[in-house]
Amino acid sequence: MSAHETHTLDIRGLKVSVETKEGPKPILRGVDLTVKSGQTHAIMGPNGSGKSTLAYSIAGHPKYAVTGGTITLDGEDVLAMTIDERAKAGLFLAMQYPIEVPGVSVSNFLRTAKTAIDGESPKLRTWMKDLKDVMARLKMDPSFAERNVNEGFSGGEKKRHEILQMELLQPRFAVLDETDSGLDIDALRIVSEGVNRAKEATGAGVLLITHYTRILRYIDPDFVHVFVDGKIAEEGGPELAERLEAEGYDRFLVAT
Repeated sequence: MSAHETHTLDIRGLKVSVETKEGPKPILRGVDLTVKSGQTHAIMGPNGSGKSTLAYSIAGHPKYAVTGGTITLDGEDVLAMTIDERAKAGLFLAMQYPIEVPGVSVSNFLRTAKTAIDGESPKLRTWMKDLKDVMARLKMDPSFAERNVNEGFSGGEKKRHEILQMELLQPRFAVLDETDSGLDIDALRIVSEGVNRAKEATGAGVLLITHYTRILRYIDPDFVHVFVDGKIAEEGGPELAERLEAEGYDRFLVAT
């Protein structure tokens, strides 16, 4: 860690509503969470507990309205930033359902993103070498770089593409939403190794949102937070994930 700068993503009293046909529906009900560089925080909880809403709110998804609280990165107001400004500030979000970008190749998409974040375009020769190296480590077919973004990608390909982005864009904070969904055990290991590599290379802070504990066998969390009904119901270390593996979420749900 000493070689990397230390940054802080601070979430205080965050309240978020989502627009429904019946009007705004409150999802997050006051979330406090601080993630520092080099830390991995696992966010766990049953479906509908607000885990993904947290990810979308950090990313600035228009469907989610922040009704209270703050999100700051090194003291700067994230909520006042556009989506592009959030990326420039060093936030990276891997979505559960990545969008398709027809007519734009993976290679061009990533180079454009890198240029936007760094403020200058990477030298083409170095860029192609870096892209090929990371793809090889993620066991991706070289032809993948020339395919259109997410067009006809399998679930596993989408996930590898997300981690490819994380490794190349080198964010300060990565929010990984359900990165393990739909992956077989080999793909899960390869994707997890990519996350670990990216974190190691940059000292990034990682917010890992997951329903299952299996990804935590490959990505060691420093902290585990259990979301229930839009709030953090319990916090602990890796041992909390083991307890959830054994007991599930029943004991939290009975209490609400």
